[in-house]
Amino acid sequence: MDQPPFTPPHLPSLLRQAVPMLIEGVFAPLAVFYAALTLIGFNGALGAALAWIYLGMLWRVVRRIRVPGTMTLTAVALTAQAALGFWTGSTVVYLIQPEVGTICLGLVLLASLRLRRPLMAKLAQDFVHLPAFVLKHERVRQFFVRVTLLWAFVLIANSAGNIWLLLNESIGSFLLLRTVAMVAVTALAIGVSVWGFRRVLRRLSLDAATT
Repeated sequence: MDQPPFTPPHLPSLLRQAVPMLIEGVFAPLAVFYAALTLIGFNGALGAALAWIYLGMLWRVVRRIRVPGTMTLTAVALTAQAALGFWTGSTVVYLIQPEVGTICLGLVLLASLRLRRPLMAKLAQDFVHLPAFVLKHERVRQFFVRVTLLWAFVLIANSAGNIWLLLNESIGSFLLLRTVAMVAVTALAIGVSVWGFRRVLRRLSLDAATT
């Protein structure tokens, strides 16, 4: 049975979907926390970061817009971090939690490979809708295996380096170096992922055109 035609999404449309979600659900809560930390103190910064992410989720629910998986993961992680942060009152404890959590997420990505259900295939649906027959294609499945492995390595290596910085540098230096490293490494990993994704989809289009 012939599959319906599938046109790969253009890179600008992918970026228009992905960038706002990443900013809103990942980078903005960190920026809110860092900004509030200098203005209203540690506890106020925790509350501001939580308020940002939960108000964003509430706004989507009220408007009946699907809450992205990336935002849900961030909300769960921030809630756990804030609970321990409020309890201990320690900035170091609060800042080391997301790094430990990110390492755990990297391990979850690796575990999803062992289960033959690469997690990046599910998260990719936040940014672009793929028909079921595309997701089941062997080339696409292999791509998500490789990109899941890539992100597992990026998350674990980056967070391990951040923990070393936190334990050996001042809080101010840690925040600056962590932000620079996170933006640079994440941008590179996103670039590689998008390039590989587009390459696989182009091959699928070529295969469909020759059959």
